[in-house]
Amino acid sequence: MNRSTRRNLATLALCLMLPFAHADSRVTLNFVNAEIDTVVRAMGQITGKNFLLDPRVKGTINISSVAPVSADLAYQILISSLRMQGFTAVEGKGVVKILPEADAKQHYSQTFGKVVKSGGDQVVTQVYPLQHATAAQLVTVLRPLIAPNNAVSAYPGSNTLVITDYAENLKRLTQIIEAIDKPNDAEFNVIKVKHLSAIELAQQLSRLFADPTGAPAAQAPGSALMISADGRSNSLLVRTDNQGKLETLRAMVAQLDTPTAGMSNLQVVHLRNADATKLAETLRAVAAADSRSSAGVAPAGGAPATTSSNGVTILADAATNSLVINAPDHLYNSLRAVIDKLDAQRAQVFVEALIVEVTSEKAAELGIQWQGPILQRANDFALLGGTNFGTGGNNLLGLSSAIAGGTALPLPSPGLNLALGQMITLNGEKVTSLTALARLLETDSDANILSTPNILTMDNEEAKIVIGQNVPFVTGSYSQTGTTGALTSPFKTVERKDVGLTLKVKPQVSEGGNVKLQIMQEVSSVFNAENPDGITTNKRSIETTVLVGDGEAIVLGGLIQDDVSNDVNKVPGLGNIPLLGALFRSEVRNRKKTNLMVFLRPVVVRTQEAMAGLTESRYDFIRNVYGAYPIQKRWLLPDNSPGALPDLKLDNMLTAKPVASRVVETIEPKPAIPAQPAPAYPFWPD
Repeated sequence: MNRSTRRNLATLALCLMLPFAHADSRVTLNFVNAEIDTVVRAMGQITGKNFLLDPRVKGTINISSVAPVSADLAYQILISSLRMQGFTAVEGKGVVKILPEADAKQHYSQTFGKVVKSGGDQVVTQVYPLQHATAAQLVTVLRPLIAPNNAVSAYPGSNTLVITDYAENLKRLTQIIEAIDKPNDAEFNVIKVKHLSAIELAQQLSRLFADPTGAPAAQAPGSALMISADGRSNSLLVRTDNQGKLETLRAMVAQLDTPTAGMSNLQVVHLRNADATKLAETLRAVAAADSRSSAGVAPAGGAPATTSSNGVTILADAATNSLVINAPDHLYNSLRAVIDKLDAQRAQVFVEALIVEVTSEKAAELGIQWQGPILQRANDFALLGGTNFGTGGNNLLGLSSAIAGGTALPLPSPGLNLALGQMITLNGEKVTSLTALARLLETDSDANILSTPNILTMDNEEAKIVIGQNVPFVTGSYSQTGTTGALTSPFKTVERKDVGLTLKVKPQVSEGGNVKLQIMQEVSSVFNAENPDGITTNKRSIETTVLVGDGEAIVLGGLIQDDVSNDVNKVPGLGNIPLLGALFRSEVRNRKKTNLMVFLRPVVVRTQEAMAGLTESRYDFIRNVYGAYPIQKRWLLPDNSPGALPDLKLDNMLTAKPVASRVVETIEPKPAIPAQPAPAYPFWPD
């Protein structure tokens, strides 16, 4: 039977069923190898629903019922048969879409809040707001129970599950979720401690009840035991779902919490982060204030002694960074609570600075000098005239006298020099004398200076980095003239100062993540070392206090300076004549522009993982730069190759062979500063 015949028979069966469907609203289904689109069309007539068929839904279907069924049941039988073929029905607003099962979750479907209103094989979406269980953890439990083509996801913000699946399966999932989403049966218990320190006791008991394999106790079902301490009330806070372990814990606390034998109550506290010497001073002040308040005496000023008036002794052992405390039980418990809060690991701050200086200097010179006889009469006298300007380097008179005297020709000033000379007789010999000199010069120089110092320091600790030279500055001199007039026993006194880059910073991290920075930034360089009065230095310094967010970059300050100068030397009157006045003047123009900006970015490092990542990134950078400029091998010359830096891992660093030290200057801008490209010249390196 071909496809057309089957379609005609299905249509005939539909015509036979419709009268009964309208009369009794119950129909007998009998579709044998019927096309899906024909069956869906028939179901639309029976149920009164509007169906939208995806073009990919094709094939035949077999549906038969022994007894008449209702229209709703006929619809459920249809979608169950479609599910067996890999298709499903998604009920939307006024239409039922028949499409492949894998695409159902991407289409609009009915969404229910707490309970699915109906079952069946249609795809719906259920939202489960959880009260006690964690949505992310529950996803792993429910995923195997949901059809592979359907979806389950968790929204951690509101601890909610969203599941798209068949309505019949969602009823089963609802029962499972309700069974899991219940309060934890673990109980909270408070155990008072009278004589011992609850903080120390909690640490000892946590180690005792820990899993020998190293796994957290909470991961073992039925044996979770969490122990914490409240220093203010000197109590143990215990949470467990194992009553036997709780009774064992209570018995151990009762046996350990006994008064100290004898008069001595010495305790040794090993510190992990705080400095024992500084912390001992704070604890002595606390103990002294406690004794004065107990006796009703007002606090007095002055530094606390080693032993307070109530017999409390607090000593610091710097070698082991430990505290030795002799105090009554109640006072020791209070001091131990203070120690536990002060002996916390402090954050570290990695400070990156960026100092950018862009300098552009341009100069132009144009001058004309001349001399010669204006009027000559007989051979015994002559009237000479000419111009001479100090601006422009070597002057014409100096060049002319050197040439006329037959001495070595001195070098002219930089630039284009055009000279005009004439022959004169001097001592019976003819020599060349200069009568005119024109000089033209233009200079253009640009400089980009980028410095990126960085330093790591602990919270509230000052750090300093200096990169430069230690330059001597003369502060005094002494000399004594001997009988022969020569200097005897001369000496000078000098003071050495750091010239270069200096960064001094003291960070203070707040609870909100902001960082308060006390900063001193200085950049200096030697400007003139030949000055007889002493060395002249350039200095750029910033000293300020700022507040900046963790990881944010700020600008500390800067300078934009533009110096323009125009020097003119000319003959009065003649130098102002248009065009011809250029023969009687010399002009020099200079312009220097300086742009200086200082940026800074602090990064708070709170964990060992963050510190390891920071160190690894910096080490990888310098490792790539190290050896980036290899020394070419030459015959008969030794190989001075620096080699390669070892891996950062400790094992590799210990087994690696030592390499020759080498200083490599690197520049890594953060952020990138756009710069003007330098002009390209043939055969010149970039």
